[in-house]
Amino acid sequence: MKIQPILIVLTLVNLAPLVFTVAQMRPAVAANQVAPVLRGRALQIVDDRGRVRASINVYPASTQKDGESYAKTVLLRLITEQGRPAVKIGASEQTAGLALVGPSGANETYVQLAAKGTVSSLKLKNEDGRERVVEP
Repeated sequence: MKIQPILIVLTLVNLAPLVFTVAQMRPAVAANQVAPVLRGRALQIVDDRGRVRASINVYPASTQKDGESYAKTVLLRLITEQGRPAVKIGASEQTAGLALVGPSGANETYVQLAAKGTVSSLKLKNEDGRERVVEP
């Protein structure tokens, strides 16, 4: 009857890893809950090759070489597989806009909707150079 104490010891030894494993699974169940807020300075979505296909960035205020100043701006870009930003949505305290840009081979095809200060506009441009600006 000496085998019974050995079996009890082996059972207890096996029970310890089981309890540890079950304790580790408990936080994994809680991790499936949706976080209430995702915070960061930027966000990038990449495709299966690691290329950025969408991004949201916050840009600091800046002054361009021509002297035009830009306020702090948040910009959403949706990018084609060729790397061209095809959709841009931007917003700052002074300006908000949306741009839809033509395919990668085109240089001048776009639609631009903007509200700058108290003025709004819609600009349409084709690759052949034809352009129309609509303002109220």
